[in-house]
Amino acid sequence: MKSTEKHENDRPFDWKGRTVLVTGGTGSFGKMFTRIMLDEFQPEKLIILSRDELKQHEMRNSGFDHPNMRYFIGDVRDADRLAMAFSGVDVVVHAAALKQVPACEYNPIEAIQTNILGGRSVIDAALRCGVARVLALSTDKAVNPATLYGATKLCAEKLFIQSNAYSGKSGTRFSCVRYGNVLGSRGSVVPLFKEQKKAGCLTITDKRMTRFWMTLEQGVRFVISCIEDLRGGEVFVPKIPSMTVTDLARAIAPECETEEIGRRPAEKLHEALLSEEEIVHTLEFADRFVVQPAHPWWTEEISYTDGKPLPDDFQYTSDQNSEWLSLDEIRKMAGVT
Repeated sequence: MKSTEKHENDRPFDWKGRTVLVTGGTGSFGKMFTRIMLDEFQPEKLIILSRDELKQHEMRNSGFDHPNMRYFIGDVRDADRLAMAFSGVDVVVHAAALKQVPACEYNPIEAIQTNILGGRSVIDAALRCGVARVLALSTDKAVNPATLYGATKLCAEKLFIQSNAYSGKSGTRFSCVRYGNVLGSRGSVVPLFKEQKKAGCLTITDKRMTRFWMTLEQGVRFVISCIEDLRGGEVFVPKIPSMTVTDLARAIAPECETEEIGRRPAEKLHEALLSEEEIVHTLEFADRFVVQPAHPWWTEEISYTDGKPLPDDFQYTSDQNSEWLSLDEIRKMAGVT
């Protein structure tokens, strides 16, 4: 006989009274997530977990010192510490990762230890502590990966999605969010262009290059909505616009020359947010795509009644996008006056 009891995640989600933890919470995403959470959603407790005491100190002194906040020193590689940190937590947002492509290539074992095995530690701790919802942040680099960073994020996605099988129908539910480049995040090309503007010349690796772009706030709000909607096993992909790198340079410094210096090793000309293999089990919604799990052993189905299947020849790549940013929109996003 099937149980008629609803899982906690099947009910409408309310942030009030919840305890929320963000791994890697001192980064750009964590700070914006914290600000929006405290200002608009008022969880009972918001825990920032990271391994750098200085960044936590700087974050606290820059205005993130709310009575509902807690700061935890810890590394996602340390399963025991995570189990302690996750005790009593309702929602985990897993944002911690090694993200710089050259650093991951030069330190491959470190990238695997943090991005893959650290993900496993997050999963184990969430299962042990009975966390209701876990959402892991991924990247377009995980689609047809050409770098070790992308490969580690693809592995992490697979780990989080299939870990629903360990919790079954009534335990922790795991999902992922995958999106493209974020304006204002660490490593963004925008600060580089603004600095190069002072010298009068911007360097571009390939003038044909296109990228998906969104603001940090848009990314955070999308993550929040996905946490509210997740059922376990999905990869959420936002519908976001594209831009060309030449338009970005023109928007930031129209008076400057540009110099094409050639693509870096493994740098893609265009980015993809959905792979060809995922199209057959992806549904389209007004503001997003939802990649349903290919092997949902933990449940009979993830029921989305209002999603639209995609045609077999559909592509979601930055050069084939239906939405493009104008120069004015790029300037506004980049904070250029």
